Amino acid sequence: MKVRLNRFLSESGVASRRKSEDYIKEGRVSVNGRLIVDLGTSIDPEIDIVKVDGEKIKPEKKVYFLLNKPKGFITTTEDEKGRRTVVDLIKTTAKIFPVGRLDYDTTGVLLITNDGDFANFLMHPSNKIPREYKVSLDKPIEDESRTKLTKGITLEGRKGKFEKIFYAHKDYKDKLVVTTVEGRNHFVKRMFEALGYNVKKLERLTYAHFNTKGMPIGSYRKLSEQEIKSVYTEYSR
Repeated sequence: MKVRLNRFLSESGVASRRKSEDYIKEGRVSVNGRLIVDLGTSIDPEIDIVKVDGEKIKPEKKVYFLLNKPKGFITTTEDEKGRRTVVDLIKTTAKIFPVGRLDYDTTGVLLITNDGDFANFLMHPSNKIPREYKVSLDKPIEDESRTKLTKGITLEGRKGKFEKIFYAHKDYKDKLVVTTVEGRNHFVKRMFEALGYNVKKLERLTYAHFNTKGMPIGSYRKLSEQEIKSVYTEYSR
């Protein structure tokens, strides 16, 4: 499968896509022995030989991790304030990044990879990948509010809803489990806040069919190629 040259360089760990474009424009990149200056050039990583300053670039092997995210970690690759990030928890030499975001104080399922196509597949709204969350509220929820959350409410001009909502414990109406296919930032918290509830605790239980059952908080495991393929099989439309 062909990919844009600047993307190939970025995903191979050479530089960011923007910096890779600079390398191309400066005439530092060759494909099969021919200097390339066209930013729109695409290559086949399986066939074409790409060099930067005469050094052959090998495509970085794709890696996939499932992390049981603890509190107190930023879901980015770096932080200007020097706070710890989720990639600090993963021991790898690959240039990895988190798939989507979880808030600083949110725990649970987080996928981390260096595969941009896989990340985009999971996050693209049209694929409707389900996420399940366990929510603790500041007060018991009313039945009318539960109904509104599944029928849909408007957030910043766009309708949002939970696909499912039920009590995590039958005796506690302030503890719920919700399922959504939305990936907007702070979506779960903002949905409840729109109806006057504050989320005291939030844990992502699943993303697609991945879960962290049996995994201690802060631990991670490497995902197999078969597990990744199964996501495409189940959610391709």
